[in-house]
Amino acid sequence: MCTLQKRGNLFILTLTGDSKDEHRLNPALISSIRSALAEAKSQAVAGSVLITLAQGRFFSNGFDLRHAQAVGAKSGSIQAAKDELLRMVDLFKGVVSDFLTLPMPTVAAVGGHAAAAGLILAMSHDYVTMTASRSVMYMSELDIGMTLPDYFTALIRSKIGSASARRSLVLRAAKVKAEEAVEMGIVDSAYSSPEEAVEAAMRLCDELAKKRWDGKVYAEIRKALYPELCGLLGLKDEKVLPSKL
Repeated sequence: MCTLQKRGNLFILTLTGDSKDEHRLNPALISSIRSALAEAKSQAVAGSVLITLAQGRFFSNGFDLRHAQAVGAKSGSIQAAKDELLRMVDLFKGVVSDFLTLPMPTVAAVGGHAAAAGLILAMSHDYVTMTASRSVMYMSELDIGMTLPDYFTALIRSKIGSASARRSLVLRAAKVKAEEAVEMGIVDSAYSSPEEAVEAAMRLCDELAKKRWDGKVYAEIRKALYPELCGLLGLKDEKVLPSKL
């Protein structure tokens, strides 16, 4: 699951669990994340910022395939397992939408592996810091025999400018370490330990909070950067003008 803490204008979203928890994205975790983001949105003020952390050695290992398999086993149907996986793909759209429309800057501190939908979760933030000590970024779909959801592809195209970097990530299923992830434009900065990655993310949050930007304006400008992705998610533009003219 996850928790949400508020320290002044800083919201801290933490994926929780023991050291072996992979934070796999099943319907329960997806719902928990969306509830936390809705709470942060409802309390947002000018200068609010959100940071996402994860306990243990994983940031997130993607969709919970074991959950889908369990649904299939319970019904005695392979198709039921496939349908449940497709349901999770559809549910996760809401998480990406929530991050795109959140009225505040967002920072992910990746202190563990981020794979498949877990990498998309990290990339849904405005900024990403990453530890070099124990983390890789990995789009595993090619290795497991699954096509990419359309909104995954749109987000990757929107966030990673280099065609060769995109090819390496999705057509070679490369396990990308922190320094290479910086070069590819997947993350903003790399650090030698998880603690340093979190500290850097916190410093960035402090810098962004001092700007005291209007959250609605920030969210609309963010959305405007990713028109293809917003179109697939059904997000519409909304004009915001200065209150004092």
